[in-house]
Amino acid sequence: MPLIGGLYFLIALLCAVHAVRSGQPLYWLLILFMFPFLGSVVYLFAVYLPNSRVQRSATRSVSAVARAMDPGRDVREARAALEVSPTAQHQMRLAEALLASGDAAEAARIFESTLSGPFANDPDMRFGAARAHVACERFDAALPHLIALLADRPGFRPDQVLLLLARSHAGTGNSAAAREHFEAAVSRHASFEAHAEYLIWALDSGDTVTATRLQAEADRQVKLWNAGSRHLNEPVMQRLRAAQARARKAG
Repeated sequence: MPLIGGLYFLIALLCAVHAVRSGQPLYWLLILFMFPFLGSVVYLFAVYLPNSRVQRSATRSVSAVARAMDPGRDVREARAALEVSPTAQHQMRLAEALLASGDAAEAARIFESTLSGPFANDPDMRFGAARAHVACERFDAALPHLIALLADRPGFRPDQVLLLLARSHAGTGNSAAAREHFEAAVSRHASFEAHAEYLIWALDSGDTVTATRLQAEADRQVKLWNAGSRHLNEPVMQRLRAAQARARKAG
């Protein structure tokens, strides 16, 4: 029994570390240490899993299928919800739907309009604004949001923030900072997206040594994909193929 109790406490401690690093409310610490087992279970399902890469990937896959069947549905429903109840949450929902449908400029405008008052430092709003600005190549506008997220909420979607920060530095011509953050994203998270985005930058920069190294790892990961993985990574694959075509033409 003491061994089991120690295991529960260790799990609670790991959850507490995640809570502090990701900026969760301090009442989670009280819950975790007063009720180590039950508190840890609640924390995992209420906080950790919804923000995990696996959960986000599954959500994106389901959303992609729904959009393919009815491309304008998400935007229509989000606009209707906003008309009925013009809240910041409904503005964010509309902005996300617009971004997914390809209207990044309008999405950026809506995200920026929500970043005032009580939502001025909301990480989801900042992240959404940064994504939208990068999507429409307004890299200067994305940088302040990403730098603030990295400084104030280092545990918030660190893989995605690092990649967007790297792409934004690349877009503003800061090659040294771009390489630094791409390297950090690859070494810390090792995802295909990280390797592909870094590879795109290396190809466009003419860095054949780095591109060759990254291409080998990207090819290795692609061989392990299933149909769902291929569908999920198709947007970045399209950008990668375009970068490869540019490199061949330039070479």
